[in-house]
Amino acid sequence: MRTALVLAVLTATSIPSFAETVPLATKIEAVTVYPAGAEVVRVGRAKLVGGVHALVLSDLPPEAISGSVRVEGKSAGALEIGAVDTRRMFVPQHGEAAAETERKRIEKEIETLTDRRQLSQDMITAADTQRALVTNLASLPNRPPPTSSGGVTPTENWSEVLALMATSLKDIAQARIAAETATRDIDRQINDLRGKLASLAPTSEERTEVKVAVKAGGDLEADITVRYQVPNASWSPSYDARLTTGTKAKAPSLALLRRATITQRTGEAWDNIALQLSTTRPTAGTSAPELHPIAVDFEIERPEPVAAAPPAGGVGRRYMADRVAPEPESDAVRIQGEVTRKRAMPAKVAATRSMANVVIAPFQAIYAVPGLTTVANTGEAKGVALATDTFEPTLLARAVPKRDAKAFLYAKFDTPRGSPLLPGTVALFRDGTFVGNGRLPLLAGGEKHELGFGADDLVRIRHTVAEEKRGETGLISSSRTDERNYRMSVKNMHERAVDVTLLDQIPVSRNEEIKVELVGRQPPTKRDVDDKRGVMAWEQKVEADEEKVIEFGYRVIWPAAKAITYSGG
Repeated sequence: MRTALVLAVLTATSIPSFAETVPLATKIEAVTVYPAGAEVVRVGRAKLVGGVHALVLSDLPPEAISGSVRVEGKSAGALEIGAVDTRRMFVPQHGEAAAETERKRIEKEIETLTDRRQLSQDMITAADTQRALVTNLASLPNRPPPTSSGGVTPTENWSEVLALMATSLKDIAQARIAAETATRDIDRQINDLRGKLASLAPTSEERTEVKVAVKAGGDLEADITVRYQVPNASWSPSYDARLTTGTKAKAPSLALLRRATITQRTGEAWDNIALQLSTTRPTAGTSAPELHPIAVDFEIERPEPVAAAPPAGGVGRRYMADRVAPEPESDAVRIQGEVTRKRAMPAKVAATRSMANVVIAPFQAIYAVPGLTTVANTGEAKGVALATDTFEPTLLARAVPKRDAKAFLYAKFDTPRGSPLLPGTVALFRDGTFVGNGRLPLLAGGEKHELGFGADDLVRIRHTVAEEKRGETGLISSSRTDERNYRMSVKNMHERAVDVTLLDQIPVSRNEEIKVELVGRQPPTKRDVDDKRGVMAWEQKVEADEEKVIEFGYRVIWPAAKAITYSGG
């Protein structure tokens, strides 16, 4: 039975110099991706004899965060883990041994071809020498023949000699052409081999090397696990929301399919790994920002500069300019002013970084992608489906009649507890038909939210201006009035009752002399909706085939001597 590896610190705080170096090859087994960053888990098996060793891992990417490296494992015997050192270094790429063998083969072949090329060159030189010799023989008929000792001149058969010379020149030319052709072929082969040799040149890549000091109580095998953080990896959520509006006898339902898009440029490929997606954000900070005191004090008055006396004579332009332009401050006055300004300025503090979408525990969830997954180290998006949540939503219709005489269908639901929804786009489907795209904000578990699913043509909305009146009131201090009355109607054409919310607004006064009064028969159920001043809501249930009418308005009163303007809305 294998026992868990005990994490202990060796006697020395660093790896002993006498420790035996044991290379350890690892492979990626699992990856947990966060909205920003990822945690990679590598595993490897080490065979150790009793004593102190230094396990060397050189297959971590250069982007690995040194301070995040953690080493653990399991062993059948006693094993202690000590210091863990990391450093950046350049190491030969994988497959370098095979490349070295191929380089030696190519170099030997180039050497053989070079020798053959030299032989061809020697044949060309020999052919040139033979041709020169034969050419010299061709000039012999033009020379006086030598006289023998007896005074008799020998006779030669020059026709035969010339025929032999022609045959020799032809053979020499053919031999030279063959040697040149062989040389060109050899040159092409050598160039091709040199190109292959250049592509097999020794290359190295930057990696993160990890050295782990271990002490084995005896001969054993240990399964080593290395965890580390890497940047340049992320996942972003997206959703499919499918709403079934139901019927009079069947309640509506909402299915929310969670999707994820993963990208990574971490310097290593994730091939056939167990992939998990976490909603936690390690890079989002762990504590709230600090506040520093804000001081308020009276401003220190600066002394007025003393104007220089005018010159004794002359009242021309220069004198006038001297009167307009004050004399420059003295050094004492300038220094005093600088001191007072520095005292008045608040103390400088370090700038704080603005953090958005901070996730607070326990708003977290981890999704395990089924099977093994491959994510390329190219930044290409990898899409996976995570889970489907089913809700029993509350349907309601919402309209802003003064802007649009259409009612829009909304589904109100509670998010699952313990499983937050991260911000992302959502594709909206109503009764199997795509109606558009929306966006979900960051939603904590158990939080209520509403999703719009397009116009509801079975809820009819009308908005009309019932009355507009302007006039004056009062006898002593007259005032002017502007009164406007509206009528909104809603009719439900569905087979069942529908909750309808109608939104409208009245002006908001920015001056205490301007009074705004709400008039009408039906007061709103909500005022200042979503903290928007003047925005009101009428919420009511409208039965099937029922029509309801809302009459409301406002009256603005202001002093008759002044004029008002409307802005916004």
